[in-house]
Amino acid sequence: MGQHEHDHDHQREHVHVAVVGSGFGGLGAAVRLRREGMTDFVVLERADSVGGTWRDNNYPGCACDVPSHLYSFSFAPNPDWPRTFSGQRHIRAYLEHVADTFGLRPHLRLNHEARLMRWDKDALRWEIETSRGTITADVIVSATGALSDPKIPEIPGLAGFPGKVFHSARWDHGHDLRGKRVAVIGTGASAIQIVPAIQPEVGRLTLFQRTPPWVMPRVDRAISGAERRLHRALPFTGSLRRRFLWGIRELQVQAFTKRPDGLGFVEALAKANMARAIKDPVLRAKLTPSYRIGCKRILLSSSYYPAVARPNVDLVTSGLAEVRGSTLVAADGTETEADVIVFGTGFHVTDMPIAERVVGADGITLAEAWKDGMESLRGATAAGFPNWMTIVGPNTGLGNSSMILMIESQLNYMADYLRQLDGLGGRRSAAGAGGGTGSGRVALEPRPAAVRAWNHRVQERMKRTVWNTGGCTSWYLDEQGRNTTVWPGTTSEFRRATREVDLAEYEVIRATASARVPRQAERPVAERRMPEERASEQRASEQRAGTRAGTRAARESVR
Repeated sequence: MGQHEHDHDHQREHVHVAVVGSGFGGLGAAVRLRREGMTDFVVLERADSVGGTWRDNNYPGCACDVPSHLYSFSFAPNPDWPRTFSGQRHIRAYLEHVADTFGLRPHLRLNHEARLMRWDKDALRWEIETSRGTITADVIVSATGALSDPKIPEIPGLAGFPGKVFHSARWDHGHDLRGKRVAVIGTGASAIQIVPAIQPEVGRLTLFQRTPPWVMPRVDRAISGAERRLHRALPFTGSLRRRFLWGIRELQVQAFTKRPDGLGFVEALAKANMARAIKDPVLRAKLTPSYRIGCKRILLSSSYYPAVARPNVDLVTSGLAEVRGSTLVAADGTETEADVIVFGTGFHVTDMPIAERVVGADGITLAEAWKDGMESLRGATAAGFPNWMTIVGPNTGLGNSSMILMIESQLNYMADYLRQLDGLGGRRSAAGAGGGTGSGRVALEPRPAAVRAWNHRVQERMKRTVWNTGGCTSWYLDEQGRNTTVWPGTTSEFRRATREVDLAEYEVIRATASARVPRQAERPVAERRMPEERASEQRASEQRAGTRAGTRAARESVR
């Protein structure tokens, strides 16, 4: 893979920034660091190649439900997308291409799983124990994402099942499904792609559905050679296409966040889509959701309903409750014989396992700090965890658009965070890189009051969204029923909110005295308004940003 390897894997190495994960978030962070003129960083990846969720999820039928030209970096347009909605293979190839094009291979540390990250409050640095040794870093950028650790429910008797069991994100391509009795557990985004992909070859397919999804047609087609030639010859046409796709989704946000009752028309379209494929009124009733469309993610498929209607498919409208040998027992008592169980049961989203591996300034893990629910400042930084930030953090998810837009906004915030550190004297000198407590080193930690104020505003806005009022239970909600995953606004609002770091929301920690130096805000943080609600302050912020435009442009010319 062209990875830069060290002869001394177990020799301690120090870097300015350690990025954890090499999916869209991790590679995007690495590109941005290079464009900022920074080369003193590594990307830690537990697998043997880049790609993140698009490497791990390679099940039959795996594809994206966001249009290709929007589901890619703005700084790395791809004029050669083969379809309007790309499959897993092409997205993974795109990420490999990004790693090559932007010279990221020397920074990759493949097969380096970050097992423990501990903040050293005396040296003001992170100590990172990996599967290949220990390194230290001034800053950690966690880009493991929410869809990285599969979630399999605890089912009594599952360990005694005599057949094959695997999760959709760990698909066993060596196991032949032809003629087998296959049970698919779950009806989320992965399951509705798997079912039509395997239905023609399996002997019998039983689909365990706790809650039916809303499914809209997938208007997918091949992108013609003429279109691709146009985008190659005139790159601005690809940018216009991307902007058009973005604009449509920005206009849809109001219905999700402020006027959920206005989604009735969309529900009617979804029901018409179902009626075209499902003629049996009994089956159609089983497949019709009882909650408002949009409460769970709206799924896109033109082949799911036709597959469910096939004679070799059985729909069980209940979750899997118990396994007795090769007999699967649903919560309603329905019994099914199976040779293979495929779990399409999602991921650890509100309880990300990576949080158990991060130990902050007070000696507690991020999981312990988040035991009552995930909270961060602007989806990026957490109180008690200096010089640590996350890409795709709490309340940065989307219900109707491309996560790449949110990632790029967080990369803006990351870049300014590092600039602020440098301006405060936070970049280690070469002499101090190996350890010790060299003077002038600095860390930034978000003030608890700032974190609370930000999350209060987010949760207040969340109250009227379809995700909170639509009458469903979704993976957007944590065990306390709080929505800690989705952003309750437009992507442009989030971009404004993360354009730059407000040092009034942070405490400055200096190594010379190991003391925290709080910056005083002009008024209590609890009274401060979110950036998108403070037009005058935003204009002032934009003016400040404008004075740095020349410097930024120069930095962004570095590849």
